[in-house]
Amino acid sequence: MSGLAFDEIEGVDEEGLARLVDRFYAAVRADALIGPVFNDAIDDWPHHLDKLAAFWSSLMLTSGRYKGMPMAAHLKHRARITPAMFDRWLVLWREATEAEMPPAAARSMQAKAARIAESFKLALGSRALQGIG
Repeated sequence: MSGLAFDEIEGVDEEGLARLVDRFYAAVRADALIGPVFNDAIDDWPHHLDKLAAFWSSLMLTSGRYKGMPMAAHLKHRARITPAMFDRWLVLWREATEAEMPPAAARSMQAKAARIAESFKLALGSRALQGIG
């Protein structure tokens, strides 16, 4: 063991998470499929990006910085969310993590995002799972 902290070993730190979140949501906002849903739902992007960086900090660094209920926020938009949107979200996340994180950290964050997407699909119910628009 080298004596490095967990985040140094994994290549994940607060600054890197902030860069990742900024890159990812810039792509999300510009995306033809999922951008309109996000852009309509979010009034204050700087605040939202800070909240999302705190979310990933809590997941990856166990910082406890995130205080919120992400599922409830997304359920408000369930009528507009389709299965293809989850797939697109994951593609953009993979691209952003591969660009911003070391390979092992990117893979870990991609796996966490896939579990999050699956949980959201299940919570949004059969409409999202069956692709009924």
